[in-house]
Amino acid sequence: MSAFSRVIAGGLIGLGVASGGFLAGEALLKSRLGFRTVTVKGLSEREAKADLGFWPIRFVATGPTLEAARTALETSETSVKAFLTGRGFAEADYSVQNIQVEDRMAGYNAQQTPQDTRFVLTEDMLVKSTDVQKLADTSRAIGDLLKSGVVFSSDAYNAGPSFIFTKIADLKGEMLTEATKRAREAAENFATESGAKVGDIQTANQGIIEVNPAVAIPNDRPDKQIDKKVRVVTTITYFLVD
Repeated sequence: MSAFSRVIAGGLIGLGVASGGFLAGEALLKSRLGFRTVTVKGLSEREAKADLGFWPIRFVATGPTLEAARTALETSETSVKAFLTGRGFAEADYSVQNIQVEDRMAGYNAQQTPQDTRFVLTEDMLVKSTDVQKLADTSRAIGDLLKSGVVFSSDAYNAGPSFIFTKIADLKGEMLTEATKRAREAAENFATESGAKVGDIQTANQGIIEVNPAVAIPNDRPDKQIDKKVRVVTTITYFLVD
């Protein structure tokens, strides 16, 4: 039985993967409408380090009067700024994003509100830095602020810094070339197995570039990791010729 007959009889020859290091490819061989095609996926991956970090800090202050709560909040803000300055951050690296005021006496359980904590003020401060390691180290030393009497919010907003990789454009061209090369290699491998040769491209899709954490940790925020993995997959369909 000829190679072409085996393709027609089987319909779907198979799915394969060609890999090496961070590179891989996979191919699907099939025939339709009297001609054969092979669809391949070329994979390229790179290790990268985040180059920008954001750390939202939310702290609260209470008081029997609005003025007392405001004074307490200003004291906490001064402590937070002094802490950041001591860690090498400039004033331009952080800014106040929002201040919320709550009068518990105006709430549903007003009668159960202690008078000395009637007013609750919450401040959001955002620290932004390209020195991601310094930002990570500073966030881990937040216990020093607790010693200063700063009270932090317990919600998810205050769960630590986030890190992102912004230089995808610097890797895009090289990675697409590499992924396309691996796709071609995969197509040639499968064409050889079927007794054919790779012809022209029928369709091509470069896919999307993904930035993922270097290590997938269950139930952990992926943006918390400084180390990243950049991944791109191209999908190309080639004609096969005898």
